[in-house]
Amino acid sequence: MDISKIFPVYKVEQDCMISGQGDLTVGYELELPEIFTLSESEYEAFHQAWVRALKVLPDHSVFHKQDWFTGGAFQGDFESTAAAGTDSGAAFLSHSSERFFHERPFLEHRCYVFLTRKPAGRRLSSSGYSNVLRRSLVPAPALNRVFAGEFLDRAEQFVQIMEDSGFVRMKRLDDEGLAGNAVSAGVLERYCFLIPPGRMPVISDVGLKDGLRVGDKECRLFTLCEPDSLPGLCGSRANYDKYSSDRVKFSVGFASPLGGLLNCDHIYNQYVFLDDPAATLKRLETRKLRLQSLSAYSRENAVSREAVNDYLNEAVAGQRMPVKAHFNVLCWSEDPARLREVKNLVSSACSQLDAVAKVETDGQAQIWFAGLPGNEADFPMNDTFDTFAEQACCFLNLESSYRSSVSAFGIRLGDRLSGKPVLVDLSDEPMRLGYTTNRNKFILGPSGSGKSFFTNHMVRSYYQQGSHVLLVDVGHSYRGLCELAGGYYFTYSEADPVRFNPFYLAEGDVLDTEKRESIKTLLLALWKKDDESFRRSEYVALSAALTLYYEFLSGRPDIFPCFNTFYEFLMAEYSQVLADGKVKEKDFDIGNFLYVLNPFYRGGEFDYLLNARENLDLLHKRLIVFELDAIKDHPILFPAVTLIIMEVFIAKMRKLPGVRKMILIEECWKAIAREGMAEYIRYLFKTVRKFFGEAVVVTQEVEDVISSPVVKQAIISNSDCKILLDQRKYQNKFSQIQELLGLTDKEKAQILSMNRANDPGRRYKEVFISLGGQLSKVYRTEVSEEEYLAYTTEESEKLRVAEYAARYGSMARGIAALAAEMRSKT
Repeated sequence: MDISKIFPVYKVEQDCMISGQGDLTVGYELELPEIFTLSESEYEAFHQAWVRALKVLPDHSVFHKQDWFTGGAFQGDFESTAAAGTDSGAAFLSHSSERFFHERPFLEHRCYVFLTRKPAGRRLSSSGYSNVLRRSLVPAPALNRVFAGEFLDRAEQFVQIMEDSGFVRMKRLDDEGLAGNAVSAGVLERYCFLIPPGRMPVISDVGLKDGLRVGDKECRLFTLCEPDSLPGLCGSRANYDKYSSDRVKFSVGFASPLGGLLNCDHIYNQYVFLDDPAATLKRLETRKLRLQSLSAYSRENAVSREAVNDYLNEAVAGQRMPVKAHFNVLCWSEDPARLREVKNLVSSACSQLDAVAKVETDGQAQIWFAGLPGNEADFPMNDTFDTFAEQACCFLNLESSYRSSVSAFGIRLGDRLSGKPVLVDLSDEPMRLGYTTNRNKFILGPSGSGKSFFTNHMVRSYYQQGSHVLLVDVGHSYRGLCELAGGYYFTYSEADPVRFNPFYLAEGDVLDTEKRESIKTLLLALWKKDDESFRRSEYVALSAALTLYYEFLSGRPDIFPCFNTFYEFLMAEYSQVLADGKVKEKDFDIGNFLYVLNPFYRGGEFDYLLNARENLDLLHKRLIVFELDAIKDHPILFPAVTLIIMEVFIAKMRKLPGVRKMILIEECWKAIAREGMAEYIRYLFKTVRKFFGEAVVVTQEVEDVISSPVVKQAIISNSDCKILLDQRKYQNKFSQIQELLGLTDKEKAQILSMNRANDPGRRYKEVFISLGGQLSKVYRTEVSEEEYLAYTTEESEKLRVAEYAARYGSMARGIAALAAEMRSKT
């Protein structure tokens, strides 16, 4: 049959579809909230927004919501990473990540809403009277401007109500979006031939004789239209048992089992028909009287009469809007065996709604053809049921799949359902959208929750995108990543103690005020105790000594700048200055200064600390790790090292304008705060935002969070991004954490849902991220084998990585070989 003879859409123009019988349809593409991100109250508010929007549509209108869920596969971007090879450090991890996620299957979601206005006097369709069964159409009279203008005004009101709710964004489909073009299929072509999004237009045969077939795809249609098969109760939301616990219930949309939770290629069609309410109530009154007259002959008639009577009473007393509704799921597959599995999946999904789906056979052609955008008015009305707008909206799909941030900057995480990689911007986009006012982050996760994996992954992502990262760690969690990236790794051991050189000036640097002040602060901290004050004259004398020292160096290029040569300068040249009386001894006791700092001079106990000759360019090095586990309790080394660390980062803040920078402090923040460095932490968290930077603190003990005034007052208050790992071991006392961090009940449910229903076939942990308390989600932290080996903190795995690195000549080559061995075994 020539489809042009029965095709219902007569013309597409001015972004509208006009049917052969005079029906006018406009279409919109919707951006719905992401699944697992709404609370109970938000579901209810979203549901009420749909009800209000439906009520502004004129009589004889059809609301058609069409959700497409089609299988896709993630395509890795190998062009930017293939040339990196296995010797380019962190870029090698990016390439392994692209390979790991390549062809990862997921469901892609597109949502459309079509609003149709039927002309007055249009004949309603039924299963026995439909466009698809006729060989020609008689065009209706041309639409007048008043008819079209009024409907379009109402459609704009519908859109305004929905967008004002804050839950959706609606984009009007233009002529190409509706009808397509030579390279892109429109919604009409997509529906006719079941073309997935992003695919080239392909024309296929459509067969209706022995079931519905579209090209090689065999289709099955499941409908929810029989009142006896519908659930007795419905609502805007339902409990999602997989993520719920005895204490906390996790919410999803009521119809989500037929939407994103149904893992197969399908279209979920939702129809609401708005006719004249007065005529509808009059028709039902007539039906009630007829059933009443027949009730004496059948108990079923008596029950039906009561049901109709209750419906009429509620419509009048509650000012309800009577509508007709229909819902169906169209599934397809090229594999007949898969279709049998799909039937079980749909039946299971309907059972979660306490409903029973009907497999359509005789009427599927008419229902399928009425789902064509622009042909909604030809829907067979005998396949609908009477209800109210509130109940009909409960069956609308309210959620979409996870979306990547619009920003090009971020960290790769995975969605909860399939692990599809999404780019998540935790720094810039939240500030631009008004969710946060700073980029600081607070990370809380007990041991074994995947905290080190997430922080390694975040640091690597930021570093590869140009950030300067300074890490303060205890436990060697970042050694593998630092070695791969070619960063500086400072740690202490008896054989190889930690070394710095605050006196060194890189090529092109000068002794500016910032550098001079940082050296003076360090020298005074080494000279004076915490409770011992210094005189103004001593401060001025030190400043003069530093100025003279660098003037002396400028004329002696053979002398290497370090503490040893500075100490010798004080003993010789500067002592002569004192002898000449230019600086009085009572103003600066140089003998006491030299005596106290003698342990840091050549041959002294700590002569290594300030005389380094390698790893000198701390300002321009983009990845620096300070591992302080061995000295965190040392009364002399620890204060000196922490002071150097803080001064290094402050120098980066002030001297690298326009460059993103991050300081990440692991568990050692407790020791830093204890040693009088709390003021530095407060300063960082309050001011780092102004220098395009972010401060991150990581901790694992709840008691530390609760008991530390530094964390409570400085860190948490100035960290708009809160990141929590698995907290189930604290679920009985989570109320303390919730109150301290200012978490909502929705965020509490999300946090306690983590890792409850992980895919047993994949290795990952989930992470909760809250941005300013306004946007919160749970993601997967799933990484490739190579990334796992670079991030691992298991001692046995770290030793094996070191063994392979020694065997193959580099960390990257060793990890690549070990990862290949792991894959071959699995």
